[in-house]
Amino acid sequence: MKVTKFILLGCIFSALCASAKTPNIIMLMSDDQGWGDVGFNGHSELKTPHLDSMAKNGIKFDRFYAAAPLCSPTRGSCLTGRYPFRYGILAAHTGGMRVGETTVAEMLRKQGYATGFFGKWHMGWVRMEDSSTRGHFSPPSLHGFDEWFATTSAVPTWDPGITPSGWKGFGSGKKDLGGEPWKGGFPYVHNGEVVKDNIRGDDSRVIMDRVIPFIKKNKGQPFLATVWFHTPHEPCVAGEKYKALYPKAGNSRKNYYGCITAMDEQIGRLRSELRKMGIEKDTILFFCSDNGPSDGLAKKGIASAGPFRGHKHTMFEGGLLVPACAEWPGVIKPGSSTDVRCSTVDFVPTIGKLSGYKMKFSLPIDGIDLMPVINGQVTKRDKDLYFGYRRLFQGTDGKALINGNYKLMTTADKGGGKTYMFDLKNDPGETTDLSQKMPERFISLSKKLAEIENSCQLSRDGADYKY
Repeated sequence: MKVTKFILLGCIFSALCASAKTPNIIMLMSDDQGWGDVGFNGHSELKTPHLDSMAKNGIKFDRFYAAAPLCSPTRGSCLTGRYPFRYGILAAHTGGMRVGETTVAEMLRKQGYATGFFGKWHMGWVRMEDSSTRGHFSPPSLHGFDEWFATTSAVPTWDPGITPSGWKGFGSGKKDLGGEPWKGGFPYVHNGEVVKDNIRGDDSRVIMDRVIPFIKKNKGQPFLATVWFHTPHEPCVAGEKYKALYPKAGNSRKNYYGCITAMDEQIGRLRSELRKMGIEKDTILFFCSDNGPSDGLAKKGIASAGPFRGHKHTMFEGGLLVPACAEWPGVIKPGSSTDVRCSTVDFVPTIGKLSGYKMKFSLPIDGIDLMPVINGQVTKRDKDLYFGYRRLFQGTDGKALINGNYKLMTTADKGGGKTYMFDLKNDPGETTDLSQKMPERFISLSKKLAEIENSCQLSRDGADYKY
């Protein structure tokens, strides 16, 4: 009897010790992947078995929002827990992450974590020698990352140093520069040094080849691995092996679907490695996209925002809602899902709490702790969500506020300025503007939007930083 009690007490003690251990954190993010561009959100053709498995073995977020309808602002929100308009990255290539911000990497480093960044940075130039008139030099090393393997911005999703045949998009001058070097031919920088080895083939594999050694090297201590894929941002290219999986699709669709499946394969590789190392139960994985699907690909019907209106660069749900899930074996109940409105600003308070970091910030934090949402204790968000995208020289000034089930937004189109109000619960497709039908609520939300915009302006103009 005494032996049995001893064994039972020992098991309880071991379980308590295990639960008290701070988890490893892996933040996965795709680029321009629409809400509908994943199997776990119901896509009928696209093959994403590993992401589907991750969602099945963890939790699927049905209403997960990027902080902005384009990349750079959202990326900053993942690292700071703050709205992009607070730290001054209002669009792509218009700023750099300020050293005055407290990033998740800086927080976790204080907690004894090894910190690594891998993939598309896009919050400042990663090499001083490459810096130009757009943006600022502000690499991951200035923001708490011990090791980093990064590009400043977009690269082709296959052979990232080579311009794809037929590409006439941004950076090409509308000329087909196929076969010529992409941004000098060597866009990746590792800890400040240009990388010239192992950068051919699938870009997601190129990234994961650096992630896994970092994890193996640091598996004896808690670690943060921030993994931001370029897929499926244009130039969107897939290898023949992956295009062959979609024999009935046209060429553009083959490349789009193929590169997402290739990324999914690397996510599967990562999950498999965690299990081989025996650390999967000590590791929480988050996955999301940085914004809705590419404008051009969405308009062609190739990329999908699911049932939602809009796409990248718009303030409609299709520009802001993204596919998202999280997995933590033994902690997150398999097969979970939530329709609570969550956001990329929520990563920092969630991870901070999990790591034991004392959440006494000198700067305003806009996110919430996701764990009570994940475990079902919280079924409704008690904090507003704010979004913004601004390029005033092009006439773009899009903003949105979600308060409960109501959304107030201004269009982000050139020469815009039209304001809408929608009931997202009864009209998730944003078909009926209620701004004239519900004037009292419209005025109330307009005041809330003005208040938070003013707060953000004060933040970025100096209120949050010491001189």
